[in-house]
Amino acid sequence: MLPNHAALVIAEQFGTLETLFPGRVDLGVGRAPGSDGLTAHALGYKTSEEDFPRQLDDLLAYLGPVSTGRRRPMAYPGAGTEVPVWLLGSSTYSAKLAGQLGLPFAFASHFAPALLLDALAIYRAEFRPSAYLASPYTMAGVPLVAAESDAEAERLATSAKQRHLRLIRGEAVFVPPPVESMDGRWSEAERFAVETRMSVAAIGGPETLRARLTGFLAETAVDEVIFVSDLYEHRLRLRSFEIAADVMRLTE
Repeated sequence: MLPNHAALVIAEQFGTLETLFPGRVDLGVGRAPGSDGLTAHALGYKTSEEDFPRQLDDLLAYLGPVSTGRRRPMAYPGAGTEVPVWLLGSSTYSAKLAGQLGLPFAFASHFAPALLLDALAIYRAEFRPSAYLASPYTMAGVPLVAAESDAEAERLATSAKQRHLRLIRGEAVFVPPPVESMDGRWSEAERFAVETRMSVAAIGGPETLRARLTGFLAETAVDEVIFVSDLYEHRLRLRSFEIAADVMRLTE
């Protein structure tokens, strides 16, 4: 969330990671404060559609080649590391900016899927080849709950649904244990809001998961997916990722 930080500090932090682990680090950059209004105020969040491109330009320059005629301080480490920068977005604003700058684009469809297809279309239409990319490159977030059976996956998914419900209500969003049913736990309006937020979720056993992900990839034509698995037990979260990895190999 770049507006919460100084671009120079971020360049040096990620430059340090790149120096320690060469070729293993990506830097995802978002424009939103990443929290509620009170937290954004406490962080001193102040940005506009005019400020963010300037902050991004500074960040890219700090990570880029060292210039002899410097007009900025040098990020150290950071300068010359060329850490890959992705623009993140849950609306069309970052999609358009990422396209114009020729940067890869990741959409937050794991919690805000409504504008996913519009954002991807805008990004691809606006894309200009750059020193970073020759052609558009996209990623989309997908909520994942994979288990050995559809019934077990649906039960485990109640943890994610409760978490989204708490977020909508402004409550603490720690992942709760699963329940047998969501009946009586939400109003009809809340159910609609949660299911809308999770409309691209991949929930089910291996066969259901394969059909769901195959359809999602065909519809979006994204180059990568990034899974978010809000499961209460860590071992079940790991198993969820294992099942998804097996399924993805079979869809290639």
